[in-house]
Amino acid sequence: MTATPTKRDLLSIADLEPDLPELLLRAREMKAARRTGVLAHRLAGLNLGMIFEKPSTRTRTSFEVAMNDLGGHAIYLSPKEMQLGRGETIADTARVLSRFVDGIVYRAYRHEDLAELARWATVPVINALDDLEHPCQIVADLTTLHERWNGDFAGRRLAYIGDGNNVHHSLLLGCALVGVDLASATPKAYRPRPEIVARAEVFARRSGAKLTFTDVPREAAHEADALYTDVWISMGDEAEKEPREAAFRGYQINAALLAEARPDAFVLHDLPAHRGQEITDEVLDGPRAAVWDQAENRLHAQKAILERLLRGPG
Repeated sequence: MTATPTKRDLLSIADLEPDLPELLLRAREMKAARRTGVLAHRLAGLNLGMIFEKPSTRTRTSFEVAMNDLGGHAIYLSPKEMQLGRGETIADTARVLSRFVDGIVYRAYRHEDLAELARWATVPVINALDDLEHPCQIVADLTTLHERWNGDFAGRRLAYIGDGNNVHHSLLLGCALVGVDLASATPKAYRPRPEIVARAEVFARRSGAKLTFTDVPREAAHEADALYTDVWISMGDEAEKEPREAAFRGYQINAALLAEARPDAFVLHDLPAHRGQEITDEVLDGPRAAVWDQAENRLHAQKAILERLLRGPG
């Protein structure tokens, strides 16, 4: 195990503020390199521990493949099979794992637990989703926008339709950091947390991004360059199924809403999709969906993140 000289954690996408534009470029370089078969093994000899309290398809697979492609090794750790699941403290787990691995990916129910792990770990800790943010997802999303818009974010407008959840929080911060205008349409009772909005507005003033909020999906979608949605019922919100379905009725990306956007607008969804709820089959399977490129870009974004945090720039 080789500890990094200066430990950097990724708990919030805001932690990438100094180098997010460069990471997007690096993710695209990684994507091109994989297709030509000339990807350097920059993480050779390094090991990544991955703790997942919640189910995962894209996050777990992309991190494992990313480490493998870059010459490293990933170890999946289920809390049910760890002493963490039998009462060992998060602090003790962090201190022990830091002696074994070079970085820790943690998908947690609570942001407080993620922060506790990062506090005690002496190796980088990466947020693979918690109840507050999903930063790795948004790096992939911004990579997709970077591809589609040829690296030019100036004057581009993204509309987010749905819940003010962890994905929305990271999207607000990420768009504000790179200068993408974001129009958010959420029911009033499900708007993003005020402290996240306040932080995003600070970043937006620096980058020139415009952040707007409404409870009318058509207003957000009007003349947008892209539409984005997420599930109405996130992991951990299952007990609120009925009131959420009632509140979000009308917040669906369908052909009518897509028609409000620009003719060349495309659609994003972080997946998994609940077809017939937040998005229709017609849109998700249609020619204007960029969802599958977005999903693939999880792999390349993860590589760029791992390389930066575990090896550093250069």
